[in-house]
Amino acid sequence: MFKYVERDSGNGGSAPRASAVPSQARPEKRKNPEASEQPYATSAPILVVDDDPDIRSILRDRLKRMGHPVLTAEDGTEGLQLAGEADPAVMFVDLQMPGMDGMELMKRVKAENPEAATIMITGHGTVEKAVEAMKEGAFDFITKPFCMAQLDVVIKRALERHYLKRENTWLKQQANATVPQIIGESSKLKEVVEIAERVASTSSTVLLLGESGSGKEVFARWIHHVSPRANAPFVAVNCVALRDELLESELFGHERGAFTGARETRQGKLEVANGGTVFLDEIGDFKLELQAKLLRVLQEREFERVGGNKRIQVDIRVIAATNRDLQKDVQEGRFREDLFFRLNVVAISLPPLRQRTEDIPMLADYFLQRCCRRLGRPLMKFSPAAMNHLLRYQWPGNVRELGNLIERAVILTRNATITPEDLPVLRSTGVDKDDALGASYRDSMREHQRRVIRHALKTSGGNKARAAELLEMQRTYLSRLIRKLKITDNNDSG
Repeated sequence: MFKYVERDSGNGGSAPRASAVPSQARPEKRKNPEASEQPYATSAPILVVDDDPDIRSILRDRLKRMGHPVLTAEDGTEGLQLAGEADPAVMFVDLQMPGMDGMELMKRVKAENPEAATIMITGHGTVEKAVEAMKEGAFDFITKPFCMAQLDVVIKRALERHYLKRENTWLKQQANATVPQIIGESSKLKEVVEIAERVASTSSTVLLLGESGSGKEVFARWIHHVSPRANAPFVAVNCVALRDELLESELFGHERGAFTGARETRQGKLEVANGGTVFLDEIGDFKLELQAKLLRVLQEREFERVGGNKRIQVDIRVIAATNRDLQKDVQEGRFREDLFFRLNVVAISLPPLRQRTEDIPMLADYFLQRCCRRLGRPLMKFSPAAMNHLLRYQWPGNVRELGNLIERAVILTRNATITPEDLPVLRSTGVDKDDALGASYRDSMREHQRRVIRHALKTSGGNKARAAELLEMQRTYLSRLIRKLKITDNNDSG
């Protein structure tokens, strides 16, 4: 249903013939909230490394009063370890320390964390050495005794620089990435695009509903891309791909020593996405134990890392997706009702491919051109009979299945034209057996639907729930199809 349109690399190939992306839907340049008047409102810590306990105490107390999370170390070796564990935004480093001095510490940290800004602490007698450190990459220096007004200015400038560098890195990554576009002109597609365009300009939570392969993640990326958050991270989390304990750490992060193997503090995906969008795929499989923590994030935009007690605040938009019936899960006690209401602010139901067959030629041409470019093949085309096969198939795997089928055909076909013989999956389902099809297109489609559903029911022993899983559709929709198509099965036990 929805796929990426790649930036033209100059190696030929035409763009898709049409797209449902409105021409006015362009991401607006936004100011990063992390570089605002409160640039230090962040979970990234400030690291103070000094062998003088009084200096450490003065800086720690001052920085905490300003709202910064602070870590301290008494020598370069400890400072290097903490920097590796916590990825500080700013470091205050004493230039002269026994063992590893400030210059060496700065160089070793910058090799792993080039975005960290280093501020050298120096006495009046070593200002020249501090200037030398700035030539080597230090951001600034302060002299003892400290002027608190100057300290405030230096910190603000250092944090602004840190977040500008981080944003520039993100923008460079985005410039090289694919730009999501929604392919198609069907009325059903235009309806959901119109809703998505309106919600994209807000920070409201979005719930995407639809069958597997219908394009929920691509649609989520498109919403992010046309939103004011487009210049900030888009972070996707598959809620069913990880074990419960790993999913909790993946989302919320963890503190050092929180569990066996937690050798360092780690930011979770929610922190990484600060200022941007978090996409929670397969939210219906989120375990009850974690649903309460997610509810707090949606309500308060704050949480604690696993094993920690420090509140971390984030500015994120949440887009969740599922192919499950969440209302039914709420009734059966598998999903929290309050979380469902928080997620269901704006619900968008994505139509399956079989409900918008008029988009199939456009999507098929797009996938064909993309595969040819990637594989270095001359541009190919579909024979009329092959396109007819694509139109008559029911696509239980939706757009994902269409893309995979065409990629396979491009790899294995030696001719310039794809024919029905190059589409064995479609042929094996019987779509090319004209003697079994009705006289009209509508009758043919209904007959094929009956065949596919009967086959799934037979395979599942008549269990509708299992048949729906095999067809990758919701059980309620399968039941409606069975009634509509007047399918009877003596083995039906579902």
